[in-house]
Amino acid sequence: MIRLGTPADLPAADSVYRRASLSNEGDRDRLLAHPEHLILGPEGLAEGRTYVAEEDGTVVGFATWARTGDIIELEDLFVDPDWRRRGIAAALVIRIVDVLRARGVRCLEVTANPHAQEFYSVMGFIDCGTAETEFVTAPRKRLSFR
Repeated sequence: MIRLGTPADLPAADSVYRRASLSNEGDRDRLLAHPEHLILGPEGLAEGRTYVAEEDGTVVGFATWARTGDIIELEDLFVDPDWRRRGIAAALVIRIVDVLRARGVRCLEVTANPHAQEFYSVMGFIDCGTAETEFVTAPRKRLSFR
């Protein structure tokens, strides 16, 4: 089930965020050296911009959108490693696209983790540049919809 998250979901979403972030071997050492990057902020849930995926009453994934100037970003997309490859990330992106489309938004952008590029391509995102993150230069992707 995909639903709008609430502030009460923060502990569960934070746990998913940490587990998913540390599951990528290429990211693990840098993240452990900077543990401040392993704490999920409460803003997305508090502001009604986060959707959670729930299975049997447990939060197993979440996605957050944000407005950055004129751009709407997919700010977060995380699925618990034990729940991957079941369509949860795709369902979360589809829900956010539906919500944004209803608000008149026409495209969604993301700074993609290099590990997730194949997923974003399958979802229809196309390359639109790069972005400098604290750790790497990451690809920027855009999904246009009507």
